[in-house]
Amino acid sequence: MTTSLSRPTRPGEEPFSAAVPAPDDARLGFIGRLRSPYRTLDQCPKNRRAALAAGHAGAAWLEVDAPFREALAGLAAGDHVFCLSWLHGARRDLALQKPRHLEAARGTFSLRSPVRPNPIGLHLARIESIDVAAGIVRLDAIDVVDETPLVDVKPYHASVDRPDAE
Repeated sequence: MTTSLSRPTRPGEEPFSAAVPAPDDARLGFIGRLRSPYRTLDQCPKNRRAALAAGHAGAAWLEVDAPFREALAGLAAGDHVFCLSWLHGARRDLALQKPRHLEAARGTFSLRSPVRPNPIGLHLARIESIDVAAGIVRLDAIDVVDETPLVDVKPYHASVDRPDAE
């Protein structure tokens, strides 16, 4: 099945200077890397809360490759962003997993484990500072091993991303 979701370019829009995949190409192109003080998985915090508690302020940042830096325009210190990563060292073969903190195994899709068929990580962080020209985005904390490939950056908007209280 072939569908086209393309639309005409709007005034002020600019394409990337680097080649991008075709719309029907599921291969990922990394746009940079996530930097952290963690060299091994054993050193890496379990989640954002643990990363913040580790007290490594200023020790986490994004390095965005040159062809993608202009896409950082509009982000600012104080903004929260979702960083999507490729968890390159993760297993990809477990349907059920037994985390240390649970008594029974659970399905991979019910866990936040990096072990998954497509090991895409989702990390929420607050921007501490940003240097668009250098492609450096300093973060408050991150829960990944140093030099993890960066897939995408998306803004967090509480007005649409935060579930309503039920």
